[in-house]
Amino acid sequence: MPSLLAQAEPLFINLDSVLFVGLPYAAIVLFLYATIRRYVSSKFSYSSYSSQFLENRKLFYASAPWHFGIIALFFGHLLGFLIPREILWWNSVPARLYVIELSALIFAILALVGLVAALHRRATSPRIRVVTSKMDIVILLLLLVQVVDGIWIALFHRWGSSWFAGIMAPYLWSLFKFSPDITAVREMPFAIKLHVVGAFVILAVFPFTRLVHLLVLPLSYLWRLPQQVIWNRDRRAKQP
Repeated sequence: MPSLLAQAEPLFINLDSVLFVGLPYAAIVLFLYATIRRYVSSKFSYSSYSSQFLENRKLFYASAPWHFGIIALFFGHLLGFLIPREILWWNSVPARLYVIELSALIFAILALVGLVAALHRRATSPRIRVVTSKMDIVILLLLLVQVVDGIWIALFHRWGSSWFAGIMAPYLWSLFKFSPDITAVREMPFAIKLHVVGAFVILAVFPFTRLVHLLVLPLSYLWRLPQQVIWNRDRRAKQP
C-alpha cells in the first residue's frame, strides 16, 4: 500500500500544477483574448439582452438579490486580495471577525436565492426560454455550483476571510508575479480547491456569455439629461 501511494503522489502533484498554475494562466489569456476580440468584432453584443419587458416581476426577484449578493462578495474577495494585512488586522478582534463572516454568508445566500430564481424563471417561462442560449444555462449552472460551494465553505471551513488573506492572497499574488507557489493551496480541503478551480473556469467562460456587459457599465446614464418618450400611436385605441 505505501508503494502505491508513493507512485500516486506525483500524479496528484502534477494535477495540482495543472489546476492551480496551468488553468489560471490559460483562463486569463483566454479571457483577455476573447473579450478584446468580441469587443472589436461585435461591439454591440456587449449587452445583457434584458428580458425585463417579457416578465418584469419575476426578473426583479431574481435580479435584485443576485446583484446585491454577488457584488458584495466580489468586492469582499477583492479586498482580501488587495489588502490582506488590513483584513487580518480587522479579524484580530473576534467581534469584527464574526461581523464579516456573517455578512459574507448572508450575501452568499442572497446570491443563491437570485440564481435559483433565475434558473426557475428560465425553466418555467416559455417566453424566456426562447431568448435563452446554451451559454446562459452553462454560466448559470457554473455560478450556482460556485455559490453553493462558497456557502459550504463558509459553514464547514470557517473564518474564510482570515485564511483567504493569509493563504489564497499570497497564492494569487504569486501568479501575478509569474512565480506561482501552490504549496499552501495543495494542502487545502477539496471544497476550497473546487472553489478556486471554479473561479478560473468562470473567468474563461466569461467572454462567451452575456456577463460581458459588466465590462461596459453605462456610467454615462449618471449625468445624461432625462429623455422624453413620445408615443406615436393612440394608446387608448383597441389593439389587434
